[in-house]
Amino acid sequence: MEGAKRVMAQTGRALSEVTGFIHGTTLATNALIERRGATVATICTEGFRDILDIGYERRYSQYDINLEKPDLLVPREHSLVIRERMSADGEVLIALDDGAIDGLLAQIDATGAQALAICLMHTYANPAHELRLREILAEKRPEITVSISSEVSPEAREFDRLCTTVANAYIQPLMETYLARFVAQFEAEGVTCPILMMTAGGGMCTVQTAARFPIRLVESGPAGGAILAARIAARAGLDQVLSFDVGGTTAKLCLIDQARPQTSRAFEIARAARFIKGSGMPVRIPVIEMIEIGAGGGSIAGVDRLGRLTVGPKSAGSEPGPVAFMRGGTDPTVTDSDIALGYIVPDTFAEGHIKLDPEGSKEALARLIGSKLDTDAVGAADGVSRIVDESMASAGRMHAVESGKDLGPRTMIAFGGNGPLHASRVARSAGVRRIVIPPNPGVGSAVGFLFAPVSFEIVRSRYSLLNSMDMDGVNGLFDAMIAEAMGVVAQGAGDAPTETLRTAFMRYNGQGHEIEITLPDRALTVADIAPLTAAFEEEYRKQFSRPVPGMEIEILNWAVRVATMDGAVPPVPATPELTTLKPTSTRPITCDLDGNAKEAAFVARADMKPGDHVPGPALIHEPQTTTLVSADFSAHLDAIGNLVLVQDQKGGA
Repeated sequence: MEGAKRVMAQTGRALSEVTGFIHGTTLATNALIERRGATVATICTEGFRDILDIGYERRYSQYDINLEKPDLLVPREHSLVIRERMSADGEVLIALDDGAIDGLLAQIDATGAQALAICLMHTYANPAHELRLREILAEKRPEITVSISSEVSPEAREFDRLCTTVANAYIQPLMETYLARFVAQFEAEGVTCPILMMTAGGGMCTVQTAARFPIRLVESGPAGGAILAARIAARAGLDQVLSFDVGGTTAKLCLIDQARPQTSRAFEIARAARFIKGSGMPVRIPVIEMIEIGAGGGSIAGVDRLGRLTVGPKSAGSEPGPVAFMRGGTDPTVTDSDIALGYIVPDTFAEGHIKLDPEGSKEALARLIGSKLDTDAVGAADGVSRIVDESMASAGRMHAVESGKDLGPRTMIAFGGNGPLHASRVARSAGVRRIVIPPNPGVGSAVGFLFAPVSFEIVRSRYSLLNSMDMDGVNGLFDAMIAEAMGVVAQGAGDAPTETLRTAFMRYNGQGHEIEITLPDRALTVADIAPLTAAFEEEYRKQFSRPVPGMEIEILNWAVRVATMDGAVPPVPATPELTTLKPTSTRPITCDLDGNAKEAAFVARADMKPGDHVPGPALIHEPQTTTLVSADFSAHLDAIGNLVLVQDQKGGA
């Protein structure tokens, strides 16, 4: 509130004049990571009490004798059951035992639960029992928050569905309280427009929807950066893009095709082993798919017991921070290495608000790394830089390969406090030859919020073989999902025009995982079976080299995303003829190509105008970050202020 008032005072406007309000928060993410949520109890079908303990029936690290299991938030003594049973087709096999409710209430009271996660068998096919149970609990225990799986995650796979519902229940009381206070304070200051919340899927929803499904707010911040990159791609006519977002603790990379970020339905939170798949709590929500590694400005460097130079994933954070910040940090970080190499200039860093101690960085690098590897501070810094840049590049290559895609023809869009500083080095290692750095890159995620649509996505499980699909049943399912999603979007967007995206999650009969295939935005007919088969086999070929002949194709889940339509995206005007800018000053750096000392042009981005061309090596500085133009790159400013780096130099001395 203090920040909002300060901004409005600077603009000479009142909060009552605000017509659009977008809020992104890390509260949901932090509550899950820091374990600051409610006490949760689960209610499952009798005989399925141990879904959370059984999980996937596998260890995420097969040979780790000290393996730490994921914390799934609910101890076994809080796992309760009730007699009932649905079939996978939604048929009632055993009716809900109302006579057992009083005993269940006593068990709930004994757990001291503040929130309940209800996940009964196959309620994605028929939610009647969950709805009835919630109705009774609302009457008998109105003070307890209740999340039901048929609303939070109505999909097959009981373990994932239960985990998602548990996570939603865990943070729901906290988020309901926070959002109610948030809205009340701003309404008291005169705000009358709807307050929209950023979601992990790259869209926005109303506060009311966010309070019901707070799990959809997890990881919503980085999603804003991917939305910004997609917007830039649309304006520049770039069909294949790699979004590159580097902050203080992590690097996040996202593939964007045809101006649409790659999306996913699966996500893990609070991993026990931070970057090992399977070590966290799985949730199934719409998310922009990114690969995230522990490589950022605050990542700590050191030498392990085998004499190997390591970087991350442990971070110095903002307190104590890098050694150069003089806030008590003693371990050298990536930022300390960038300072020692000359890439960060103390005079202009953070507009002078943060004083730097370059000698402190060099001393720490020499003492903790150089002395063990028989090199000096600059040699240690160069090693740290090369390792962290290669880690980012290899993560991007791995992410692309897993998606059946190639990084070579892509344009990198770099932002975040450290993205522009490392972009040319990572791009070279990843085989990317062109980089775009937007204006205000340090706050790229926040800028991306401004371009996010009001949207809502719904997924439903309905098993079907493609060749014998019940067209009427599937079309009826789509009609119901679209109507529900339209109702949610209308709360935040009114009668604004919307677009609908329909998808099916398809696989060969008997496989365990699905591939997402886009469907036509209309009712399906028998004539669609052949083109859908071809579309699935083409996508399967991209990911696994060839389709499997003679196998039946089945569909497990159907999804609908309703979103407000973007206005026409104006194209980027032609860049004026390039004119080489003569720098007024230079700074000494250690060249990232050959490790030799060189003089780099030192240019303020604010002084550049469209068409200005700066060959590398160069440092282009601005208040939030610095762009390193490596010796084999050159940079120019395009017509709308994007800094464009192209690998077109020989990079010699």
